[in-house]
Amino acid sequence: MASKIKVDQIQTADGSGTIALQNQLSGMTTASLPTVTTDKLGAGAVLQVVVGSNTNTANGGFLLSTNSSSFQSVPLTATITPKATANKILISVNTSFYRAGSADFTIYAGSTNIGHSSNGIMRLTGADNNWTDASHQILHSPNTTSAVTYQLYARSESGDLTVGGDGSVQNTIVLMEIKT
Repeated sequence: MASKIKVDQIQTADGSGTIALQNQLSGMTTASLPTVTTDKLGAGAVLQVVVGSNTNTANGGFLLSTNSSSFQSVPLTATITPKATANKILISVNTSFYRAGSADFTIYAGSTNIGHSSNGIMRLTGADNNWTDASHQILHSPNTTSAVTYQLYARSESGDLTVGGDGSVQNTIVLMEIKT
């Protein structure tokens, strides 16, 4: 059996007024509801989420195919505009890769490598010769309220490296602004 609560009025917490309930709350206005702003959210709250993806098949069905020992841009980007300079951006990248040797992945914020200068955010050593799913996460402090574009980069330490092309994994980059 369902429970029912029947009331004619609800008094405000400070006792300064009442809220009339009519026709299943149709008498309520937005003025009677509190406005939730980011300053009312606590530390750790997710303020916004931006998702970028790429299913480009321009490079023979791959996002990147390289044997370069320098970091090469992978066409997987997303842009976010932080609401406060103190907030952090949690970056999550999901892709797949095939390597015949060692490889490194990193993330750039604009033109700045935010991973380790030589190893990036993830290093894979030794030949694998199989398609492998890869998920990377890094927390970044951009210290700005201007738009920041994040992009995946990859390089081959040795052998050939192919990124984002086996078709079983959606290539995505997800940016989450975290309130501090």
